[in-house]
Amino acid sequence: MTDQTPAAAGAHMRAELLSQPETWARAAEMRDEQKILPSAGQRIAVVGCGTSWFMAQSYAALRETSGQGITDAYAASEAFLDRGYDAIVALTRSGTTSEVLELTEQVKGKIPVIGVIGDPDSPLVELADAAVLLPFADETSVVQTRFATTALTLFRASLGLDADVARSIADAEAVLSADDDETLATAEQYTFLGRNWTIGLAHEAALKMRESSQSWTESYPSMDYRHGPIAIAAPGRITWQFGVAPEGLSGQVEATGGRFVQHDVDPLADLARLHRVALDRAVGKGLDPDQPRNLSRSVILDA
Repeated sequence: MTDQTPAAAGAHMRAELLSQPETWARAAEMRDEQKILPSAGQRIAVVGCGTSWFMAQSYAALRETSGQGITDAYAASEAFLDRGYDAIVALTRSGTTSEVLELTEQVKGKIPVIGVIGDPDSPLVELADAAVLLPFADETSVVQTRFATTALTLFRASLGLDADVARSIADAEAVLSADDDETLATAEQYTFLGRNWTIGLAHEAALKMRESSQSWTESYPSMDYRHGPIAIAAPGRITWQFGVAPEGLSGQVEATGGRFVQHDVDPLADLARLHRVALDRAVGKGLDPDQPRNLSRSVILDA
């Protein structure tokens, strides 16, 4: 519980999540910076921690399915890099995350590292072989929203998915200018699902709800949800699908008494919706997602 009033709690997060359509549009226009990213045919690894790891998963799935080349996503602490990679993309808002810096130092002179970074004054800018800087998407709130989604928009645009990017911006503008269904923020429990590139979004949605509001959340690939996790579905609980759901899944969830949620918008715009739901849930519980319990802006490990 914080000593801030509900009106002040999460003020930074609210301003930052509402700015996402604007920052996505800016990232989509960064054509020179997009050329710094690995070209088609290169075998690459994408690394990050927490939110950045989940965005790496989405980028990897998009790059592979669009025929751009083999792309593996790793938590920076668990990366297997002796696999003939042509480049590594390191995604980090702060540019100070210990695991990312250590990995970059380990491969220096062996595998080129391209940093996608929010803070232009961070040590990774000089340590990496090349850097794409997104200072306009950097954030004050500890809980990430716009940096992660702006970086993913940059990746989508770099893969030539311009129509998808344009739809995501338009959908996010519509979603964030409308009011949310208040009951989305009052469930007992949340499970988030995705397929292909939206699996990363599902994992990120669960993390966002946990970080912001200390809620019980889980996340899975949509098809795998039937293989055990659906046992948690029940009245008062939400199963939230990002993108197209497998046939019959909504009916199976509803048969449990649980609520199946799916919106006909670009999945990234639906993640922006979830950001606001998480914020509203946190504020309703008297929490401040700008300063969540046990978390800091960057995880810097002691030597």
